[in-house]
Amino acid sequence: MTRRVTVTFDNGPTAGVTSGVLDLLARRGIATTFFVIGRKLLDPDAAALAEAAHAAGHWIGNHTFTHSVAFGDDPDAAYAAREIEATQALIGPLAHPDRLFRPYGNSGKIGPHLLSRAAADLLARQRYTCVLWSSVPGDWRDPEGWVDRAVADVAARDWTVMVLHDIATGCLPRLAELIARLDDLGVTWTQEFPDDVVLLRAGRPVSLSATHLAEA
Repeated sequence: MTRRVTVTFDNGPTAGVTSGVLDLLARRGIATTFFVIGRKLLDPDAAALAEAAHAAGHWIGNHTFTHSVAFGDDPDAAYAAREIEATQALIGPLAHPDRLFRPYGNSGKIGPHLLSRAAADLLARQRYTCVLWSSVPGDWRDPEGWVDRAVADVAARDWTVMVLHDIATGCLPRLAELIARLDDLGVTWTQEFPDDVVLLRAGRPVSLSATHLAEA
């Protein structure tokens, strides 16, 4: 069985980190998606890193403006609109044609906190592609154990969509090790997303269910 891996990077761009991630990916020829935080793009240096990622063939996705409160925990439609639309405006021409969006997951948990009804309606109406994950190995909280956990996650399924972080406490110190170990498993690296982690694709429901939605 050939296992597929889609690796993604959340919570950047971060000076002194994202550039190192880009260098490692370029050496191996791996294309990914960077799900960026909107407020970070207000910093010209961070915006330049997003531009560099895009120029290198990586996709740029929206990971909310503040990364602070999950949409399901704040059902206010205006809050969802601000978090999504302000970030998309800052991404601007770097945006993927499918308008990639990843909700704040609160440490990678799947549940009704992910989306309010208002957020889901906005994403559908504006034809976003809402992408979740199947592996969150915890690079930011467990520097010793996350690589083993990531490899185990990949070994356990046919196609893994992994969340890593291009932040100061994230994956960079051991990213080369992870790539080498997954290469040893014979994985195929892909930039695409399987349907099981895609709630909406260009605004159309794929795997969206009540599991992901807060009660109105």
